[in-house]
Amino acid sequence: MRGNRLFAIAALLMATAIGLGAFGAHALSRLLAYHDKTETWATANQYHFYHALGLFLVAYLYKKTGKQPVVFVYYMLCGGLILFSGSLYLLSLSNWSALGAITPIGGLIMIIAWAWLGRIMYLFKKIN
Repeated sequence: MRGNRLFAIAALLMATAIGLGAFGAHALSRLLAYHDKTETWATANQYHFYHALGLFLVAYLYKKTGKQPVVFVYYMLCGGLILFSGSLYLLSLSNWSALGAITPIGGLIMIIAWAWLGRIMYLFKKIN
């Protein structure tokens, strides 16, 4: 049943990406434009959306392979997404510049996760 839980988390993150995108585009547009943070919010939402979609792929790969390293990649992507996009969302809403130091850590975790997934898939050779 772990595969189903992975799909559920991916769906939840996709739903939050869409909701936060709409929230930023409509409800916060005047506030963010005033603080000149709309680009930061858009970047956070773009990466949130892409990686939530990617989580569906990783959940599918786990379901097909049952390999535990795929689950590790899944949770790394979740953590990277939360650190990267979460810090940018918060940075957009505040002037706390220390959040800018967290963003690259999240990005690095996502890069490592995708590279690790590539390595895993190379080692598995084929997916049935």
